[in-house]
Amino acid sequence: MHTDFEALFQQAEDRYLQPMEINAFNLQVSSLAKRLETYKSLRDQEVVVFQPVADKLLETFPNENSKTLERALKHWLSVMRYCAMAMLLNNPEYLERRLLEWLTDIVKAHQMEAIEKHLYESLIFSLQQELPAEQFVLIQPFLAQAYKTLVGEASVEANTNN
Repeated sequence: MHTDFEALFQQAEDRYLQPMEINAFNLQVSSLAKRLETYKSLRDQEVVVFQPVADKLLETFPNENSKTLERALKHWLSVMRYCAMAMLLNNPEYLERRLLEWLTDIVKAHQMEAIEKHLYESLIFSLQQELPAEQFVLIQPFLAQAYKTLVGEASVEANTNN
């Protein structure tokens, strides 16, 4: 968000914005309102979104150590929160620098890729159930970025069926 506005303002530092620049500014403002509404939805529905994810995790990995499952679930709670902020800021680098650079090493060190993959798929499914499509479309690219970085695979299709 800051970089979008900053770039626009730097272009017109010593002059008025041109009509095309004003249109770009209007698009940014309108996009910000949609991203803010999505952010609030994610914040307010976190438990509703994650409860089925946690239930499915326990069902899918009944013999896995409960501490490992708890750690993986906490990873994706953090991922969701950081993705929400990156989406609000419209800044994928925020997600990369603040979370993914260090979390990736933890996932690999604990060999949790299969669990993390399952969590991602379940989370996508849950979000599709709980969010309007226009909100899901805003958050999904950031979640796909996190998944690709953490698990090292191309992202799972947005219409994953669990």
